[in-house]
Order: sequence, then C-alpha cells, then structure tokens
Amino acid sequence: MKTLDPQSIETAQLHGQLLSAIAPRPIAFASTLDAFGKPNLSPFSFFNIFSANPPIAIFSPARRVRNNTTKHTLENAKKQGEVVINVVSHSMVEQMSLSSTEYPEGINEFDKSGFTPLDSDLVAPPRVAESPVQMECRVKDIVELGTEGGAGNLVICEILRVHIDEKVLNEEGKIDQQKIDLVGRLGGDWYVRASGEALFKVKKPLRTLGMGVDSIPKRIRESTFLTGNDLGKLGNVEHLPSLGEIEAFALESYAVKEILDSSADGMEIREKLHQLGHELLEENKVEKAWKVLLVDKLNRI
Repeated sequence: MKTLDPQSIETAQLHGQLLSAIAPRPIAFASTLDAFGKPNLSPFSFFNIFSANPPIAIFSPARRVRNNTTKHTLENAKKQGEVVINVVSHSMVEQMSLSSTEYPEGINEFDKSGFTPLDSDLVAPPRVAESPVQMECRVKDIVELGTEGGAGNLVICEILRVHIDEKVLNEEGKIDQQKIDLVGRLGGDWYVRASGEALFKVKKPLRTLGMGVDSIPKRIRESTFLTGNDLGKLGNVEHLPSLGEIEAFALESYAVKEILDSSADGMEIREKLHQLGHELLEENKVEKAWKVLLVDKLNRI
C-alpha cells in the first residue's frame, strides 16, 4: 500500500490524490455579488449539508495552490454576507464547468456561461434558473483553515429559503433522485452522473437491530462465493429463518430442489447453494438467500 505523508510531499500532489480519493463530491454552484452589485458565479465541490435545524450548508473556496490567491466568491461572501447555493444537474454541467474559468474581477459568469439569473426572495444574489434546487443563504461565519495555498475557508451558510423545480418531484412531493439527475465531482476532469443504473439502494438499519456479520454461521461467513457486500446484507437481518420456513422454501424452490437432487457430493452441493445465495443477494432477495444458505442444515451437508 502506498503511504503519503502530507508534511513531506508537495501540496499539489496531495491535493490531486485527495480529490480523487474523496469522491464523488456534491457541487455548490455559488452565486454572490461584489461590492458594486455585480454577480459572480462559481462551483465548489468542497461542499455538503451539515444541519437541518437550523438548516446549515458549508462550502469551502480554498486558496489557490499555485499562487495562494483567494477567489472572488470568498471575498464577496465576506463583504456581503449572502450567497445562493444552486445544485448542479447533468443538463447544466458543461455550462457550470465553463463558469469556473478564472475571469477577471467584475466579469459576469452568468453571461459567460449562458445561465439565466433569477431574482431571489430574501437575499441580493440571483439564483440560477436552470438549477433544479436553489437555496438562498445568509453567511453565518467564515472559518479560515490556513494561510498557505490549498488552505480551505469554510463558508457556513444558514439556508433561509429553498426553491425546488416541481419537475423533479415525485407524486408524494419528494425529490425523485432519478429526475433530479445530479452530478458529482471526482478527481481531475472526472464527474459522475447520479442517475440510471448508477443509483442503488442500501437498506438502513434504523428501525431494526441487525445481528451482525459475526453472528453469521462460520461456513457461510467464510464462503468463497459471498462478497463483503453479501455479508453486510446477511448481517442486517434481526434473526434467522426458522427450520420450518427453510423446509417449506426448499420444497417450493425449483432451483434448490435441482441442486439437492443432483449427483454432486456434499461440498459441491453447498458450493452451489452458496452460488445461488449470492445471486439472490445481488437481487436484494435477502430472506430467500438466507433460506438457500441454510438449506444444508436440513440435509446435514
């Protein structure tokens, strides 16, 4: 394993490795105004939501690594105390990237990137009309993390109002992750599109007490056919199916009966059951997978 000491390598090298490793990152497309009321628009991927009550988002315009200068967004946030954070969907990612060009102070990135400014309700900076979610914010604090190139500046924003394009809502009025079609930032020139087959669900153990991987029988836990993700799914159940449930399933399942009726020896049968269990887990059929994996208890394989 390659080991890096942040104190003994160049900041640019460390910066590149961190951006590639800590990803994908959401993008804060920040709109601010300068002292003369001219708009500035710039994306930042050092960004996330940190509180819902009060609603707090934080993004970090880092000092430039190459020359230790600061960005216009940071200066505007300090002087004006207001910002609009717009999220970035796939349909606007190329224009968003164009806006990150380091134009001279006073140049309007809305014009350069072709985005449409939209008046805000409570703050002075305009919103980006093309963004599916726009958050009007007041700057609560700015925490400077250092004075050298690469140092971050945490812009702590209280969200005063949220605007959501109804086109990205589902029938329940909640944001549909497929419809909003967000993008995330990776290292270098890379981005990721958060839609389609890239999306998947992981059941959260909030209302259940998963028994844990350590409670999985050893012959299953150490199976060469089951992955770490498989074990995580198996360990997220509260209890194992009963022998009666396993027996009933074995009688109903054609795939299981075919394996048990084969001429294979005991070890081969167990391996085939584990392969079938893996396939079921990939389909998130955890209860059925457990029954398949425990069938050998009935036959003492």
